[in-house]
Amino acid sequence: MSEEKTEEKPESPADDLVTTQHSIVVKGRELNYTATTGRIVLKEEVLKDGVFEGHKPKAEVFVTTYTLDGADPLKRPVTFAFNGGPGSASVWLHMGLLGPRRVLSGDVGDLTAPPYGIADNEESLLAESDLVFIDPVSTGYSRAAQGEKPGSYHGYQPDIESIAEVIRLWTSRNGRWMSPKFLCGESYGTLRAAGLAEHLQKKYGMYLNGLMLISSVLDFATLEFNEGHDLAYTLFLPTYAAIANYHGLHGDRPLKEVLAEAEEFAVRDYPYALARGNRLSDAERAATIEKLARLTGLSEEYVDAVDLRIEHIRFFTELLRRDRKTVGRIDSRFTGWDTDYGREGISADPSIDAILGPYSAVLNHYLHAELGYSSDLPYEVLARVIENWSYKEFEGRHVTTAGKLSAAMRANPHLKVHVAFGWYDGATPYFAAEHLIAHLQIPKELTANIESAYYPAGHMMYVHEPSRIQQSEDLAAFVRNSCGT
Repeated sequence: MSEEKTEEKPESPADDLVTTQHSIVVKGRELNYTATTGRIVLKEEVLKDGVFEGHKPKAEVFVTTYTLDGADPLKRPVTFAFNGGPGSASVWLHMGLLGPRRVLSGDVGDLTAPPYGIADNEESLLAESDLVFIDPVSTGYSRAAQGEKPGSYHGYQPDIESIAEVIRLWTSRNGRWMSPKFLCGESYGTLRAAGLAEHLQKKYGMYLNGLMLISSVLDFATLEFNEGHDLAYTLFLPTYAAIANYHGLHGDRPLKEVLAEAEEFAVRDYPYALARGNRLSDAERAATIEKLARLTGLSEEYVDAVDLRIEHIRFFTELLRRDRKTVGRIDSRFTGWDTDYGREGISADPSIDAILGPYSAVLNHYLHAELGYSSDLPYEVLARVIENWSYKEFEGRHVTTAGKLSAAMRANPHLKVHVAFGWYDGATPYFAAEHLIAHLQIPKELTANIESAYYPAGHMMYVHEPSRIQQSEDLAAFVRNSCGT
């Protein structure tokens, strides 16, 4: 008689959090804090034929948290932070700006050599707020649960819902519903933060004190260079001018003066010229070409050849072509080399090449050696999910969360917003974000809830040491002011 084989059910995944104790001195004040890192299991309530069958594990999300020892949870703020991509882990904000330890990567012209360095972050936001860094599914060590599809999380709405669930779980498990709460997002993380602010309010009744939007993009229409859509060409122009100025193509003209001219042209004569099309007179076209060439540092022949419309990747390829150099998109202070100099687009971003190695090496070392977390999984700093990211919720219209931010601010008039801009950010140009903010659907009295900060650096402005120090001060002040302390 043969024995019946019984199938062994796979073990249900469980949180694998590791806790360690640390201290740091910030502005002469010693901070004792607890670090907790590991994966939180997200579960879904399962109903079959109207019958509840329990909670099914759906994903394991990696988080790193820092809480100040001995603080009053009713008064102590907490900031939930994430980067963008989509497909980026939170390593940049974690190890570059906010966390208690930071990467030593160097900067333009003085990059640190491998194996790089790590140091205390004496300007850490931990002095003002507890910190929770979240890696969305498929980034960092975050993964879909066994038997689940990672692609189920690779889209606008499921991304919002999963991050919101992490925030709800952490807040409930740590007794922090009465704490002042903030979101800090960078790049696509700003679009996520705006959507989250509204989602948390509607889904859980969780109202926030503030949003920190770093290198902001809330509306893709301001960034997309599509046929028949000229808005992005005008909104990128001041950034092109700033980059040209940085690389010495305006002589000794001050940046402020150049930007004032570029901004005025970008909102008045340039949109007119593009709208006129072939109705533009020869004299008007010649004047437009001359001004665009002078502001951007490109040749008049090139501006004429592209029909007055300068696409950003082509700009980074063309600007220093004569010097056989390319310009960074994420941070246009960086330059690099390419395979040849007849290309239409750069083959790699020299600014990403410059900082990816230091951040990856330091984060992998730090989690294992200092926080005591080990995993055989690769830590995905930049996961390749962006090409298949779903925006089905926006079918037939452009992707935007501007309306959601506006709704969140109208419902919660105490919600404050801090927006950080880098002059040399070629990915999310400052003038595009300014344009978006100026068109939020909020009453005039709520515009005072929005503050802006500008830095002479790029997308990750904290790579530039003076900008990092100033930005740290600005964010600390924002948290204090938004809590009324």
